[in-house]
This record gives sequence, C-alpha cells and structure tokens, in this order.
Amino acid sequence: MADARAPAPLTGGALFAAGALLAVANFMVVLDTTIANVSVPSIAGALAVSPTQGTWVITSYSVAEAITVPLTGWLAQRFGTVRVFCLAMAGFAFFSFACGFAPSLAVLVAFRVAQGVCGGPMIPLSQSLLLRVFPPQKASMALGLWAMTTVIAPVIGPIIGGTISDNYHWSWIFFINVPVAGTCAFFAWRVMRSRETPVTKRPIDFVGLALLIGWVGALQIMLDKGKELDWFGSPLIVGLAIVAAIGFVAFLIWELTAEDPIVNLRIFRHRGFAVATTTLALAFGAFFASLILIPLWLQTSMGYTATWAGYASAGGVLAIVMSPIVAQLANKVDPRALTSFGIFWFAGITFWRSGFATNVDFWHIFAPAVALGFGVPFFFVPTTRIALGAVLPEEVASAAGLSNFMRTTAAAFAASLSTTYWDDSTTSARDNLAGLLNGVQDRVDDLVSQGLTSAQALRQIDNLVQMQSVMLATDRVFFLTGIIFIVAGFFIWLAPRPRPIASAAAAH
Repeated sequence: MADARAPAPLTGGALFAAGALLAVANFMVVLDTTIANVSVPSIAGALAVSPTQGTWVITSYSVAEAITVPLTGWLAQRFGTVRVFCLAMAGFAFFSFACGFAPSLAVLVAFRVAQGVCGGPMIPLSQSLLLRVFPPQKASMALGLWAMTTVIAPVIGPIIGGTISDNYHWSWIFFINVPVAGTCAFFAWRVMRSRETPVTKRPIDFVGLALLIGWVGALQIMLDKGKELDWFGSPLIVGLAIVAAIGFVAFLIWELTAEDPIVNLRIFRHRGFAVATTTLALAFGAFFASLILIPLWLQTSMGYTATWAGYASAGGVLAIVMSPIVAQLANKVDPRALTSFGIFWFAGITFWRSGFATNVDFWHIFAPAVALGFGVPFFFVPTTRIALGAVLPEEVASAAGLSNFMRTTAAAFAASLSTTYWDDSTTSARDNLAGLLNGVQDRVDDLVSQGLTSAQALRQIDNLVQMQSVMLATDRVFFLTGIIFIVAGFFIWLAPRPRPIASAAAAH
C-alpha cells in the first residue's frame, strides 16, 4: 500500500527536467561501454603499449560496472537512492576527468575501474528514479525514455569514439563526460533531493561482496580475453572459468541463506520477474550480438572505416518516435503481447539480414537498422514493466539492479560467443569454398594477361574467397540469433499478466 507520507510525483517543468537528467545520465554511462572500443589503437599508441594491452581500458570498465550493478539495491537502502545516484554521477565526472590525464596504461586502467564503480549503480538507479518521479499512470512513458537511451547509446558510442579518435586527442572520449556528468549531478540533487528514500542501517555482507567480486570479475575477464587467448587452450582462461564457476555456486548458497545479503536474490521468487528478466537476457544478448558483429564485418571484410561502420549500423530514429506510442499502448494492451511482438520483429529483421550478400550497399545495410528501431520500444518497455511489476514496491531498486546485471552479463556472453563462432564459421566456410573452386589456373592466367603477376592474381582470388567466407559466416550468425529471438518471444508467455508497477515513491 502506498505511504501517505510519500512525496507526490513531479509535474510540469520539474518532471521534464528530472526525466531529461535521468535519461542523459543513463545514456552517458551506457555510452562509455562502447565509446572506447574503436579508440584502443590510438590510446595504445599514445601510452606506448600494444593494442592487446590497450583492451584493458574496455575490460576494466566492464568488470567494475558488472560488479556494482547488482549492489544497487543495497546501496540505495543503505545510503538513499538520490544520494547514491548524485554521488555516483559526481564520481563519474571526476574519474572521467582523471582518465583523460592518465600518464600510463596502469593509471588509466585504475581510473577506468573507479569510473565503472561509479557508473554501475547509475544505470538501475536512473530506472528506479524515473519510476519514482513519474506518476504511476505514466510509468510506461518513463520506462520508454530509459529504454530508448539504453539501446541507442551503445550504437552511438563507436561513432562518437571513432570521430574523436580520427580528429582529436583520445582523451576527449573521457573529457566529454565531465560537463555532462557534473551538470546532471548538480541539478539532479536540486530537483530530486526531496524525493530521497529512507535509509536503513544495514550491515555490510563482506563475504557476499568478496564472492561477488571474485566470480563476476573472473567471468568478465574470461569472456573479454577468451577469444584472444584461444579460450580453453589457455591455462589462464581455464583458471578463470574454475574460479567463476565455484565462486558463483558459493555466492548463490551464501546470498540465499545469509540473514542480510548484499544482493537480494530472493526477488527471483516472483515468477513474473524471473521470466521477464530471462527473456530480457536472451533477447538483449541476441540483439547485442548484432551490434558487435555488423561493425566487425563491415570493417574487416567490406572496407568500411570505423566511423562509416557506425553510421551503417545506427538507426534509432524510429525508437525515439515509437517510445511514447508504446508507452500508451502498454497501459491498454497485455504487455506480454507487446514484448512478444517486439521480439518477433527483431527476429524478422535478423532473418532479413541473414540474406545479405557481398554486393550489399550502404543503404541496404542501413535500412534494417532503421527498421529495427521500430521494435525496440515494444521489447524494452513492456518487458521491464513485467519484471518490475512483479516485485514488491520496496524491491524495485534491487530488481532493477538484478535485471540490468543479467542484461549486461548476457551482452558480455553474446559478444564473446558470437565473435568466436563467427571466426570459426569463417574458417569452416573458407575450407569448404576452397575445396569447391574450379578453374583456378585459368582465372590466374586471365588475370596475368591483364597485367597482374601470378602472386597478385592468387592474392586477388584468395581475397574473394575470404570475403565470401566472412559473408557466409555472418549470415549464419544472423540466422542463429533469429532463432534465439523466436524462443525468447514465446518464453515471455510463461510470465503471469503483470499488475501495474507500484510507484517507487510508494515503496516506503
């Protein structure tokens, strides 16, 4: 039941300002998960390290963020939702500034870890605060705003990162966060401090925290470095896998039996939350696999630059248009039907992409990305509503943290598995195509007659075979992700029809 003393939701200009601040904050944090991806060579060169070592700039942030996301519920109850959000935002600004001035890779990685620690709680807290300041009847609108920034940010990240790396110093990929985060922290406190949640003096579950850091850190590093180190052919990857597996089991046992756990896993007792979160992980993992694969394919096989590869895979305009429409529909239509439609829409677009050929042009690559944006709000808004609508009001912050943890972990799994499978499929397709080639010598003779040397002619044929092999592997990955979407689209129906999300303001 709502607490009569709870502050009323914001209205008018204050609601608009709060919504904009929270959306921008979430956008910025999610953006930082991908903005450095294309800048690693520039950073590595400037700091005199190898590109392989430079990838720790990405890994360190991902590990720190993955660890702190599920801690959000505990932090919010211990220190207050608004206070944690604003302090995290201020910390994010400070450590972004520090990253830009890092004199060495070790210092940069340390600051990226701190940046990730600050950024992790901001993702679920921006979600729960949107539900706190928006009226209950506009909860779907709030979730649509959050979903839109969550999906568009990782697509825009490589474009911004590539543009900065090509035209400015790499440090500006961090400096651009400073004024945005600083402004958001200041005004968020002024606008929302009256909406602070009560604080509970909860003890720190040191054992649970240590187990969480151990297994999540080991898992994240294993996923990030697995492909580079030949997966289980590497003793390091085997060791990390063992640590992650044992640590995960120990973490589950401890947190489910601890009197005051640092991560409230008991939230999974709600069937709607468990089903919706699993659906979110499955579908977002498949979605993220495409986000990773398309730029790789375009840059390694189709001759695109990092910037143009980003342009070709970015198409969030329809997501912006459809978010408010879906928010209204979510109040009238069974959210499970909307989620199912959105996921099946993803499947259709993915199967469309699975028919790509090597002669596909920019606009035929860009068109599915634009069409995909249409289905994004149908997926994120109702799925989140089903998940958060299944939990008790006081569990919203913890539920948002766990849901986002599963989403980001699924994305990490998808990135590693899809790129590994893509490489293996490329090798397999190349072997098959090489065995089917006929008349190679005739083609070599023809090219030599046109002025090429024999070595150049063979290299041209080899390039054609490689290009076709990559294309076949890319289509195969798209087809498999389409199958995953189909499974997820049906799986959501295992959830009960959700009740309306309780206003977070009513949680106390």
